[in-house]
Amino acid sequence: MTAAPAPAMDALLAAIDTAGDAHELFARTSTRLRRIVAFDAAVWVATDPVNGLTTAPVRVENLHEGGCGAYWESELFAEHVNLFRELAVAPVPVAGLRAVTGDRPSLSPLYRGFMRPRGFDDELRAVLRVDGQGWGQVSLFRERGRPAFEAAEIAALHTLSAPMAGRLRGVSRPQVAGPPGAHAPGLLLFAADGALLSINDEARELLAQMPPGPSTTTPSGLELPLPVWILSTAGRARLTGAGAGAGARIRIRATTGHWLVCHASQLRGASGAPDTTALVIAHAAPSDIAALVVAAYELTPRELEVTELIAAGLSTAEIAARLFVSAHTVRDHVKSVFDKAGVSSRGELVATLFNDYRRPLLEPVTQRVHDGLVG
Repeated sequence: MTAAPAPAMDALLAAIDTAGDAHELFARTSTRLRRIVAFDAAVWVATDPVNGLTTAPVRVENLHEGGCGAYWESELFAEHVNLFRELAVAPVPVAGLRAVTGDRPSLSPLYRGFMRPRGFDDELRAVLRVDGQGWGQVSLFRERGRPAFEAAEIAALHTLSAPMAGRLRGVSRPQVAGPPGAHAPGLLLFAADGALLSINDEARELLAQMPPGPSTTTPSGLELPLPVWILSTAGRARLTGAGAGAGARIRIRATTGHWLVCHASQLRGASGAPDTTALVIAHAAPSDIAALVVAAYELTPRELEVTELIAAGLSTAEIAARLFVSAHTVRDHVKSVFDKAGVSSRGELVATLFNDYRRPLLEPVTQRVHDGLVG
């Protein structure tokens, strides 16, 4: 295959730049990319830019519900090639399975357990990365009998990585935190083998607020379908163990428009051996999404400090005294924050970043598509 025609790529980049939300971004890119890089099925996901874990929304094309668990679990527990977490830090965050394995895809557990049973013979995957942070991931699959993804197709997807990540960053800027008032956290307990052992009522309520998307039950234990981002977060915690600073954490926007924080950590029994994994789901406070604010608005640590002090109601002089800098320096930081957040006043900044009820999200945030039809 030759390089993608310039007009087709220019049109695709323009479509990416004007997408209104992540759903539209994934749909536009998929439709136009098929004219440049042919594929038969795909998985498009947004990820938490802080830790790379899968969050929402998710777009699944021409893949049925059955077997989704094998796709997600392979990333966490299989020693397979082209791991997303490795691509996230690679010089080129895009790779084809057959190209990397020297045309021996059976070296990959993903191929053996997921692709081959479904008639797929090659996968082209990419991390959507900008400024060193991954905002999404994509897997493109080709059916058996079709040629492997070629260098020019890999290069085409690489060209889209940063623009798509930049747009995901733009449409993912935090709009709402948790609702006011006290809310008990949800708790899920997983066995050492990943089976769901128990869950409290609060967790069931919060899970009901999760955006729709791929879900599966654990191998044993309670027969309760769980979103893949919950399972992957618990799985990451089991991999990292119970050492200092271990665990896994994601932020996810609920269908109510509020942000939820999911944090998993592995526990140890009386003998000191790894035992159960606890996953807590709670409504996010503004401080909980500070890292996401930094990533979404490209704030520096000092700009985040200034923003938080503005939100607390401090004046320029008070912020200067608190940070041991001049008022002129504070004004420079404030101007930079205003420019990055696209606001013109302190009140608008606080509303944009931290208002509990600004633009509640009512639309579904996951789509499953078969042959171009949303289902």
